[in-house]
Amino acid sequence: MKKLTILFLLVLLILSLNACASSEADAASMTDVGQAAVVSGDTAVSTPQTATVTAVPTPVKFAADDLDTTSTPTTTITLSGEAIAVAGEGAVVNGGSVTITAAGTYSLSGVLNDGQIVVDTMDAETVALILNGVDVTYTSGAPVYVSNAAKVVITLAEGTENVITDGPSYAFADAATDEPNAALFSHDDLTINGRGSLTVNANYNNGIVSKDDLKITGGTITVNAVNDGLKGRDSIALKDASITINAGGDGIQANNDEDAEKGYVAIESGAITITAGLDGIQAETSLLVSGGDITITTGGGSGNSSTTGGGLWGGPGMEGNPNKPEESAKGLKAGADVAILAGNITINSADDAIHSNGSLTINDGAILAASGDDGLHADATLVINGGALDITQAYEGIESAMITINGGAIHLVASDDGINVAGGSDGSAVNGRPGQNELAASGSYHLTINGGYLYVDAGGDGLDSNGAFDMTGGFVIVNGPTNNGNGPLDYVGSFNISGGFLVAVGSSGMAQAPSETSSQYALIHNFDALQAAGTLVHIESADGESILTFMPAKEYQSVLISAAALQNGETYVVYTGGSASGTAVDGLYADGTASPGTQAASYTVSGMVAGNTAAMGGGPGGVPGGGGIRPARP
Repeated sequence: MKKLTILFLLVLLILSLNACASSEADAASMTDVGQAAVVSGDTAVSTPQTATVTAVPTPVKFAADDLDTTSTPTTTITLSGEAIAVAGEGAVVNGGSVTITAAGTYSLSGVLNDGQIVVDTMDAETVALILNGVDVTYTSGAPVYVSNAAKVVITLAEGTENVITDGPSYAFADAATDEPNAALFSHDDLTINGRGSLTVNANYNNGIVSKDDLKITGGTITVNAVNDGLKGRDSIALKDASITINAGGDGIQANNDEDAEKGYVAIESGAITITAGLDGIQAETSLLVSGGDITITTGGGSGNSSTTGGGLWGGPGMEGNPNKPEESAKGLKAGADVAILAGNITINSADDAIHSNGSLTINDGAILAASGDDGLHADATLVINGGALDITQAYEGIESAMITINGGAIHLVASDDGINVAGGSDGSAVNGRPGQNELAASGSYHLTINGGYLYVDAGGDGLDSNGAFDMTGGFVIVNGPTNNGNGPLDYVGSFNISGGFLVAVGSSGMAQAPSETSSQYALIHNFDALQAAGTLVHIESADGESILTFMPAKEYQSVLISAAALQNGETYVVYTGGSASGTAVDGLYADGTASPGTQAASYTVSGMVAGNTAAMGGGPGGVPGGGGIRPARP
């Protein structure tokens, strides 16, 4: 019986304890498996190098009237079925509609069976509407319509229930007119706050729309819309509200594509639940999540898109799940950048869970995602600095032209590549919805792992880079493919490892090891025969010091390890089978004892890579060879 002498080091204080997680079970399980980097003897892993952190957008500033719920009404509007009564100045009744013509504070209550509330002022001040228990239905257009105003603030009076409902068709003046197109529509800045509730039933098109900025800073809001739920052309900012959206189109959308400083979505706090036929939250430019609890289901969920793909990719250089939806049904999506600074996010999407046409940065937070295509995708750069990320289902787990992992606790399961560094776009702007990723090998593509904890279970390549690959620190476990057309590691150019801990198992036909230019030693062994899932692999030094005791989750024929414990001139013995006691985390035994099984090989480290490397293959990851046909997925 050999005593395991594996010691522990904390990995970058992974997640900074993830104190913000309300989905505590998910966050806790992620943190537990990322508590330690593994070293042997007295040798520690090298200190992770500091990488440049991607810039994130500035949080939204809320004005005083965005948050004020204490305004005293100067005018009272009472709705009584078919009639409307006004007590005070600034409002005019015309049949079944009332038009507010001056800035001020208006209190509204009662039921309007088929009429409209209109705001049309030329004043430079804010119009404040206090909804004090209203139920407004209008079958010919928008029940609440802001035609013109400097700004409108709607306050939901505490304890009240308010309902706005439109009809299935609107009557417009002529064929060229298509607005208003929402049950609650504003041409100008619109804020909703308060401690009451608001239900919007949008049977014609959209739920709540502002052609400028839309801010929601309180209240319990439910939107049922045949098309988009919330739309703010210039921006949407959410804080402290409880929002539930059921939308046939996008759940939340900011779509200004003419100004780079507009078209953004910022979520500061609150509880948001979205069920959308298309994208959950879509920003034309930037999407910032700095807090809150967000739950999103799109396109019927990940089950509506095949997780296995197929053998034919549809042509040379094509990537992505060929069976994903024709229309974009992503969870979080932005045209320029996505930044997640905190919060608890759960996504079940038929398309990418989180997608950016530019950059994606995750600094913290707890993310649980199931995707019918990519778990995370960014066309240009993707940086993970912290947080707990659990991708339970994806076609490809994490994909971008440049991926940098500095920290965090990451678990991912992918039917194709676990991590794929490749270029190209996903055709997901507002007016360019779907499209497969066009990829090509390039020296500019780069995978960098500086720290954190990463566990990969991949049906395709485990870690796949169409360019260089560098690892300076961190803790990585790869359960790679079972077919010989893919490998646990797949890179073009060089893979230099200078620190951290890496174990990768899988098929042997395309297995690769780090480059000889590395500064940390590696050992690879390709077995003569396939090893069954759950068959222990144990590596120890000639004097009995344990280097690795690992139980792969799938059948395998290759094992690779790189760790600070491997030393030049030392001899190491590879065993298969046997048993181990102690605690296994993601298949890795970090304490207890091991009873080695059958000796498979013995290697003496004389170069940077030891082992039987003759069978190793590899090639451009994510790029089909000869005619664009890649071996069929299992």
